[in-house]
Amino acid sequence: MTGDVFDLSRPPRASVRSDVGLARRVNEDSFLAVFPLYLVADGMGGHERGDLASSTAVRVIQESVPLGEPVEPAVLLEAVRRANDAIRTDDAQNPAALSGTTLTGLAVARSADGTVHWMVVNVGDSRVYSWNGRALSQLTVDHSVVQELVDSGDITSAEAENHPERNTITRALGVLETVEVDAWLLPYSASSTYLVCSDGVTKELGIDRIEDILSSHSELSGTTLADAIVDAALLAGGRDNITAIVLEATESSDAEAVSTQSRRHISDLDDTRPRSLL
Repeated sequence: MTGDVFDLSRPPRASVRSDVGLARRVNEDSFLAVFPLYLVADGMGGHERGDLASSTAVRVIQESVPLGEPVEPAVLLEAVRRANDAIRTDDAQNPAALSGTTLTGLAVARSADGTVHWMVVNVGDSRVYSWNGRALSQLTVDHSVVQELVDSGDITSAEAENHPERNTITRALGVLETVEVDAWLLPYSASSTYLVCSDGVTKELGIDRIEDILSSHSELSGTTLADAIVDAALLAGGRDNITAIVLEATESSDAEAVSTQSRRHISDLDDTRPRSLL
């Protein structure tokens, strides 16, 4: 699908909701759901100002990216780096209250050849999933201690759910001078549905439960898909802040061409593995 085919008047349909949950006093999650950016930031637990870090990340990225049109991949990556710098600058002025945040999400991006794609970005353990109407697939790789243990074969995915280090992340905005961002491009098509969420969703809801919600939800209920997911996480315990964005592409007039595209890595980035900062 080339740039002149993409219809800017029909951006992806997005539903979004963020809730403080049932156990926290402050919502440290922030989000941005304005075309072309659909991002979730989760302030690092244990830090006094995680809410400030997440809101700073979202604000700086929003100010750095032209809204209302597909973003150039390099522009979004530079915006993430600016967000990292802004958090670190604020922390330098308040050394007694260090902060940090995850950042994950999708953008509608235009590559150098004019083709429109979904662009996935990820730092930390918030997640992006794709939904094909039958199964949910996790697209991002958690930057966490337990993910490294799973990757090395030391523990299973099931054991990771209750591991004592399950809340320790190994990459975040605001932690180091240079932030490593996982980023890649995916085909943009009308059959695309995605879930972007903080770990307040995935701590409470297993994949099967999220799939049930996505497959059975009806707009006739008067609630959005994001509402349904957050409500379910609250009913399951709501032990953390909960944020969900559900995206549904609404336009693709060259589906055959898009379907032949494979996952494309951004030219100046290699796909990276989580690395410990501890």
